[in-house]
This record gives sequence, C-alpha cells and structure tokens, in this order.
Amino acid sequence: MSSFWIRLIQLVLSLTILVVFHEFGHFLFSRLFGVRVDKFYAFFNPRFSIVRIKKVNGKIRVKFFAKNVPDSYEEEKHYNFEGKEEITYKPIDLESLPADDWRRSPENTEFGVGWVPFGGYCKIAGMIDESMDIAAMKQEPKPWEFRTKSSWQRLLIMVGGVLFNLILAFFVYSMVLFKWGDSYIPAQGLKHGMEFNEHAESIGFRDGDIITATDGKPTCQFDGDLYRAIAKASKVTVLRNGKETVIDMPDDLSLFDFTRATPFVSILSPMVIDSVLTDQGTNGAYAAGLMAGDTILAVNGEYAATWTSFQTILSGLRTKAQDSYVSRDLKMVIGRPGAGRDTLTVVADDNFKVGIVHFTDEYEPVFVDYGFWASIPAGIKYGWNTLKGYVGDFRYVFTKEGAKSLGGFGTIGSIFPEKWNWHAFWLMTAFLSIILAFMNILPIPALDGGYVLFLLVEVVTGKKPGDKFLEVANTIGMIILFGLLIFANLNDIIRLF
Repeated sequence: MSSFWIRLIQLVLSLTILVVFHEFGHFLFSRLFGVRVDKFYAFFNPRFSIVRIKKVNGKIRVKFFAKNVPDSYEEEKHYNFEGKEEITYKPIDLESLPADDWRRSPENTEFGVGWVPFGGYCKIAGMIDESMDIAAMKQEPKPWEFRTKSSWQRLLIMVGGVLFNLILAFFVYSMVLFKWGDSYIPAQGLKHGMEFNEHAESIGFRDGDIITATDGKPTCQFDGDLYRAIAKASKVTVLRNGKETVIDMPDDLSLFDFTRATPFVSILSPMVIDSVLTDQGTNGAYAAGLMAGDTILAVNGEYAATWTSFQTILSGLRTKAQDSYVSRDLKMVIGRPGAGRDTLTVVADDNFKVGIVHFTDEYEPVFVDYGFWASIPAGIKYGWNTLKGYVGDFRYVFTKEGAKSLGGFGTIGSIFPEKWNWHAFWLMTAFLSIILAFMNILPIPALDGGYVLFLLVEVVTGKKPGDKFLEVANTIGMIILFGLLIFANLNDIIRLF
C-alpha cells in the first residue's frame, strides 16, 4: 500500500475517533438533562446513510443504505395575497404513520454511519446548529428541547464536547506513556554542543554552545519546549568553552525562526557514517565506496560536516529538482580514519537519498518507563503542557507568515508517518484532540465557543438571545469557518504545485 493511502487511512480514522468522542460529550450531557438527541452520526449523510440504528417500539431496528426522509415536519409551499411564494412547516402526524415507521419513536436517538468520511454530528433537539433545522425552531418550545433548559445546563451541554476531547487527549497520552514510555535527550549532556543557523549566529550564538538557561530557567531537555522558551526569552545563557555567556535576544524573534529549512538550533552531530545500505544497486553510497566510520565533510562544495547541514543540502536539492533538472551526481568530500581525505561521486536516487545511516550512539536518549498509575498524572501533565504550548503558539496565526503556514487536510495528513506506526498514530491523535478542543472553544458562532459566549452574555444580562439572532449568527459563523477551511486547503494546493 502506498504512503498516500496509509496516511489517508490514519487521517480518517483519527478524525473519526476525535469527532465521535467530541459529539459524545454533547450527547451525554444532553441525555443527562433530559434533552432529546435526534441523531448521532459518524460521518455525514446527505441524502442517504450507510447504516441507521434506532430503537422503535421497544425493538432495535437496523437499516442499510436508507434514504433521508423528513423527521418531524414537512415543508409546504403556498402563495400569499401578494402572489409571493411562502414556505411553512407542518408537523407530521406521527399517529398516522405505519406502526413500524421510525418517526413514531422521536424520543429515541437514531445512530448511524454516513457516507462522507469526515467528521460526524450530534443533532440536539431545539438547538440551532449546523443542521439549520429551522422548521423545528419555528414551533413552540418543548420541555425536552435544548432551548427550554436552564442556562447552566445548556452551558454544560455545549462545553461537553471540548471537555471530552481534553479527557481523550489526557487518556491517550497516559496510555502511550504506559505502553511505550517516554524519552528525551538531555540538553546539557551534548558531547559536541548545539548547532545554529546564520540568523542565530547573527544574534550571538556559536556552534558548540550549549544552552543552559532561558531567562534564568534551567534547560533540561532538547525538544520543542526549548524552541518556545528561546523564542519568548529576553536573555539566554550558554556554556561556551567551559564558561557561561549571556546572549541578549531580539524582540522580533518568532517561533517560525525555528522551522526554517536550516533550524535555528539543532543538536550538533558530526556527519559520521554508522552504516551504508547495500541494496541500492549501482547507485548510492555503497556503490561509490563509502564505508562505516567515514566522515562526510562537504557535498558539491558546500559545508556538510554535520547531520543538519548534510540534510539541509539534500533537502534543497530535492526542492530544486521539483522545478527543474538537478544532477543526482553528488561530489562528496570525506574523511577516512588513517587515510586522510578523498572525493567520491555518489549517485542519489530520485528523492536524493543516498543510503547512509547516520551514527547517533553518542546522543542516545534517556528512556523513562511508567507504571499504569504513574502514567495517568504523567499523561495529564504531558497533555496540559501540549495545550499550553499550542495556545501560546496560536498568536502566530495572526501574522503574515502564520497565515501562509495554515494548512488543511493535506497538511494534517502529511504529519502522520508514511508507514503504519501505532505509537506515532496515537500521539498525533491526542495532539489533534487538543487542537480540536481549543479551536471549538473559540468564541466564533457555529462553534461551541460561540454558544458559550452567548450563554455567558445571557447569564450576565438576564436576556436570552432570540432564535432569529442565533440563526443569523450561526450562518455568519459557518461562512467564516468554510472560508478558513477553503483558505487552508488552498494553501495546501499552492504548496503542492
């Protein structure tokens, strides 16, 4: 199976888990407060559904590939005295329906699976949502509807989805730590120190420096949190040649400075070959004569004596090859123990891979194992730190560079590994659950946060927004969300071509 399909399956499975769990939060609190839930679906079902399940007359009924029909109201068109067409909604006489008609049991939820394999929904009675069920909202409020419940009950129903996404993320992180443990590279135990790009060097960093503190806070691990700490710091302390040096940081440094082709800071690791792949045919490092223990010093005349610089060169060639012809013959200057320097020509494959395994034993990570009970607080802490980091990074979205970096389904799918890896899959699913929770609580109409905002206004002012206002606000919110979705996916298309 190709990497595209593996990533697509992971993306669909992950989003399905997240959305179903999110909607289950709404469902649970709705049922807890006596609110009817008309439908609970995985995936969307325009016109028809793959599977429908509902309890009718005390029996569980199942339908396959059933067409959608009006649930409670039928649309009627007529003309007023001015000759203009008007639409009214007539309640369906449930008693006149056949005994086995599903609509005769409106108190029971219809569960189903749609055919559009993204997302899902929970249709709550008496609530203006993405279903835009205007017919039901034009009727007199019923005691089992969302709109007749107290403000605090409606508030809990709306935050239920966000709450369950956070619970899911914390649970998944806990189980990942229990199953696989955690690992990290100690920041102050790097044999060769750290490597910096040109921007970092212009600020005052030097290759070989070891960052020991940011704004006085000791640096323990080399990970994404270190990037955030440097981006926010006003002063960074480094260990240089056995002495501490304090570097004043510029105010305009952003997190995007750490995601360049050449990273702001990386682990300085000499480009020593651990092993050479022998299955590259007449191409690759083995065919050219490279051996384990060789040190690559330069590629095509460019400095390549570290893993980061070597990868940056190959990445640049790969990018250039997408627009024009680039020779795959790479002139490599190598150093061989006891034999001095030599220059060899290595023929790369179409993706500019050369069949080299990098020597990394000197930077073996520290592994931490967790028992079941210990994994729970550790997973909650891991998830909480992830949430704080994402919320802090969100401000970059409102910058020019941040807008360009927005991505849609293609970007999300590319984050999953090319080969199936349950560890990576669950970590990404937990991270996406954090994102879904945060994005849904934003005060945008049509999102949970929009409803929460209106509810808080109601609590403060004592006045409930009208149904018409909620309809208009929900429509505006949907337009905003679809606009953002189109923009993000257009970014994916532009990056692709």
